[in-house]
Amino acid sequence: MRASSPLLFFGICLNALFLLASCEEQQIPQDKLLVVTVATKETDGFRRFLRSAKHFNYTVKVLGRGQKWKGGDYMSAPGGGQKVKLLKAALEKMKDKEKIILFIDSYDVVFASGPKELLKKFQQARHKVVFSSETLIWPDRHLEDKYPHVREGNRFLGSGGFIGYLPNIKEMVTGWDGENHESDQLFFTKLYINPEKRKAVNMTIDSKCRLFQNLHGALDEVVLKFEDGRVRARNVLYDTLPVIIHGNGPTKLQINYLGNYIPKVWTFETGCTVCHEDLRPLTGLKESEYPLVVIGIFIQQPTPFVTVFFERLLKLRYPKNRLKLFIYNQEPHHEQQVSSFLHDYGNLYQDVKFIGPEEEMDSATSRNVGFDMCRQDKDCEYFFNLDIEVVLKNEDTLKIVVEQNLPIVAPMITRVGRLWSNFWGALSAEGYYARSEDYVDIVQGRRLGVWNVPYVSSVFLVKGSLLRSELSEHDLFTSDVLDPDMAFCDKVRSKGVFMYATNMHTFGRILSTENYETQHLHNDLWQIFENTLDWEERYIHENYTRIMKDKLIETPCPDVYWFPIFSDIACNHLVEEMEHFGQWSGGGNKDTRIQGGYENVPTIDIHMNQVGYEKEWHKLLLDYVAPITEKMYPGYYTKAQFDLAFVVRYKPDEQPSLRPHHDASTFTINIALNEVGHDYQGGGCRFLRYNCSIQAPRKGWALMHPGRLTHYHEGLPTTAGVRYIAVSFVDP
Repeated sequence: MRASSPLLFFGICLNALFLLASCEEQQIPQDKLLVVTVATKETDGFRRFLRSAKHFNYTVKVLGRGQKWKGGDYMSAPGGGQKVKLLKAALEKMKDKEKIILFIDSYDVVFASGPKELLKKFQQARHKVVFSSETLIWPDRHLEDKYPHVREGNRFLGSGGFIGYLPNIKEMVTGWDGENHESDQLFFTKLYINPEKRKAVNMTIDSKCRLFQNLHGALDEVVLKFEDGRVRARNVLYDTLPVIIHGNGPTKLQINYLGNYIPKVWTFETGCTVCHEDLRPLTGLKESEYPLVVIGIFIQQPTPFVTVFFERLLKLRYPKNRLKLFIYNQEPHHEQQVSSFLHDYGNLYQDVKFIGPEEEMDSATSRNVGFDMCRQDKDCEYFFNLDIEVVLKNEDTLKIVVEQNLPIVAPMITRVGRLWSNFWGALSAEGYYARSEDYVDIVQGRRLGVWNVPYVSSVFLVKGSLLRSELSEHDLFTSDVLDPDMAFCDKVRSKGVFMYATNMHTFGRILSTENYETQHLHNDLWQIFENTLDWEERYIHENYTRIMKDKLIETPCPDVYWFPIFSDIACNHLVEEMEHFGQWSGGGNKDTRIQGGYENVPTIDIHMNQVGYEKEWHKLLLDYVAPITEKMYPGYYTKAQFDLAFVVRYKPDEQPSLRPHHDASTFTINIALNEVGHDYQGGGCRFLRYNCSIQAPRKGWALMHPGRLTHYHEGLPTTAGVRYIAVSFVDP
């Protein structure tokens, strides 16, 4: 019994200490917390701050609403005294001594957690007032030696956020008698570095960023932590989870990036599930009730597939009587395409304004003028910027971005096979492109959402009301040092207006305009290398991809295979290109092997190399013909090399047929380029060894057959019209 008494006594003491500690650490009631901020203007950043406060159930009191800001510009010089003046006046009216005041900035702040965690961490700080901390000293570096040292963590005070008991904060700001433009941070710094005043107020700093995370000077310390269906910003240097994130100084854009996730709920299956709360659905509206949109189309360089661009514009699912067009064309090369579109379809739209190359308007001015068309029209609710190189595959794109109801929003598009897109995830210190942590995940669709970004281009929607208010100045795209797109985004950011990019849907892609040749009749034919997917959609037969799956290959004669390869447009363009070139030749162009010897078989033709299409034709054979060849002739593999590739023309009064011959090839490809019965009569091919004829070649379909030894053949007479075929003699 005696032996156990000390243990019993020790246990009783522990319990007593635990109860005492519990009493001392009794949680501060959440209703005692009041968030106080200053916002003279309701910016997008301020609205984001309020959304995050509402999400975590903070009570917020806003000071200075509607007043003129006289507190200076933090980016160029110290300022902020107006905040202290407003706070001091507000505190004088408060009487509850147990009230906890959280005073923070709002334009560049988001909450990452709720009042319970904040108050708990405040209590654990063991002081009556706790300021945020920074790694960098501001605004007077000469005061560095006077700062108290800390064992670990940041040493310098940041005035963008502090929390404390009402009486202590009242005492702290009592001495303020400065002007609006004077530095609030310098005022609080001098209090903190004065040992007597620091003790009197009972103030400290949150050196390990448990409550506040200032991003200036600490970007490398902060990462996003995804777990338990939530996202938190984590300080990896001190292994803390800050409750309040502040994008102070030049890191204002970084808080926009973090704000994409905080306080949003995250699921890895579907991405960001709380992306935007103020959607404006168009479903159920009558056509006359749709918002009026001015679509600004900008053609600033020679661009492939312009005709296709206008075809897609027509297919946008949005009432055309609620659309106005502003078209700026700087390129004489595209005048015919624009003119044809306006002639055929311009009257479908409510209004059209066109500026051509003869007006010699520069790029920046054209975009300013385009904005003016919406800005000066009180009925214009949106301006939709659409550069000519944009490929909008999603016919609901305009409806989707209008429904977002955001100031500026871009549907995300990319270049095929590349990470290039029409938005930037971050900026460098110099204001140029920088890759954000999640840029690749967003571009590749691993994270889905509506993202606050510092730069958009090529295709984006702007609210008309914004153009008539914050963005009312005429020369938004004009700059002495920046390109028009960067100048615009720079001015938008300086106004505190948020830009967004959405990847919640697949919208399309952007063309490469590099190496675009303009010396041909149909220059798009040459885009098989630069814009392969667009070339394929335009020129490869719609059923080509179904050849194997749906067994579309026919065998009209032994070892002769017939399959679709070219679209009607491809056939037409190739014929027109050859006729435009016009140098048809005949007599001795091709050597044909017959029974071990050679015999000339003359045709009226133009070779691919004559029109500069040899490399492109080889890629066509390699990418679209060779796979079929290897399927149909098992064990045979080809690199699709050829010595002869040409377009043949058959006319009754020129050369109606071709006498029997072998082709000088391992296998031959023969593509019909126009339609029997419509463009010509007669024609076809007869294989003599099998007495088998194909007399109605299908436009865009290829005949593939062995060239030497077995498939001795002749071209049947064309009796009327003009027949065109594309022929390739292919060897391994």
